[in-house]
Amino acid sequence: MDFKGLDLNLLVAFDALMEERNVTRAASKAVVSQPAMSAALSRLRTHFADPLFIRSASGLLPTARAKEIGLHVSKALNELSHLLAPDDNFAPENRKMSFTLGTSEYPLMVLLPGIMRAISEQAPGVTLHVRTFTDRDASVSMLDAGEVDVVIGIPPTRPENRILSQPLFSDEFVTLIRRDSDAARNGMTLETYLGMSHILVSPEGNHYGLVDEQLREMGLVRELRLTLPTMAGVAGVVQQTGYVATVLKRSVVVSEKHPNIVMTLPPVALPEIPFYLLWHRRSDDSNAQKWLRQLICAQAHELL
Repeated sequence: MDFKGLDLNLLVAFDALMEERNVTRAASKAVVSQPAMSAALSRLRTHFADPLFIRSASGLLPTARAKEIGLHVSKALNELSHLLAPDDNFAPENRKMSFTLGTSEYPLMVLLPGIMRAISEQAPGVTLHVRTFTDRDASVSMLDAGEVDVVIGIPPTRPENRILSQPLFSDEFVTLIRRDSDAARNGMTLETYLGMSHILVSPEGNHYGLVDEQLREMGLVRELRLTLPTMAGVAGVVQQTGYVATVLKRSVVVSEKHPNIVMTLPPVALPEIPFYLLWHRRSDDSNAQKWLRQLICAQAHELL
């Protein structure tokens, strides 16, 4: 294969020379004759305008330029080898590759640490890039565009045949209150709840949430005093102000601990929120992608 005037087989010869530091041994490693390896070295020197290897009593010594090239050649050849190999030979422990995960804040908090622990143990050469989103329907466009390999989030509002999915887990809402509040001492009633100042966590930037929708059906409203795009800082604000926040339970469990904060059931009936793994149909048969999806599902199962 010719790439910008360079036969890529020469890079195989270069990699062998870097490892063996001897023309004869490098020729054996690359399965070519010694004259062929010497000719390859000559062509490499011409292409890079550098001697690359200097003869010494201890063997061939790489020049500064050869060391610079060597940092990239071995990695590139390894990636090409896996790219050209049949996908059914996928072995995660031996791979250097990357995936991109799309996720909202909540799965990032509760699931990502376990995912990364499993990756570090099973496939230390794998890199995971994370992209966040707030609009649940953004997952479809991200998968369509190939910007992410998989998504963890709430299912899109409209099902698409090309987007495949699998349920991972669900979570319930809890209400955070200060330990010294009347609600903590006497129990959280709807009347007490409505008499408190509220915090709303809305990644979408809305000024209403599921609680407000349920209250609206009852002809009731609550007093919002703070809206936040993330869970960060919620417990601290509750502790400092006595405000109340209704959030998903696991996000509290993994967030910063505040001894003066307690959880109670909200006095409003709220549904559990399901989270799904989503991927594009075009990647359904990829063994590498299957491995990633199985790993994510296994970590989600540990939450159940």
